[in-house]
Amino acid sequence: MNKRTAPLAVIALSVAALVAVPAAQAQDAATAASTPKEIKKAQRKEARAKKNAELKQLEQNGYNPAGEQTNYPQNLQNAQAKVNAQKAGKPAPASAP
Repeated sequence: MNKRTAPLAVIALSVAALVAVPAAQAQDAATAASTPKEIKKAQRKEARAKKNAELKQLEQNGYNPAGEQTNYPQNLQNAQAKVNAQKAGKPAPASAP
């Protein structure tokens, strides 16, 4: 190398190093920022699955959310009582008319 190209090479390597460090830090920051979002998404997915399972249990015990709603609160309460009795291992109570 001659005397002129050596300083240019040092400058070029220095600039490359200065550009690479912030880019790596920005990538780490982006990865850390997406983690809470992924956690919230997983929590929402888990909560939705739990609610769907609860609704399925109620439907299996006589509740029909799309059916006649004239006896809505009583129908839901009857189905919930049956689910609770099943969880407790007791026979289901008699349904109210």
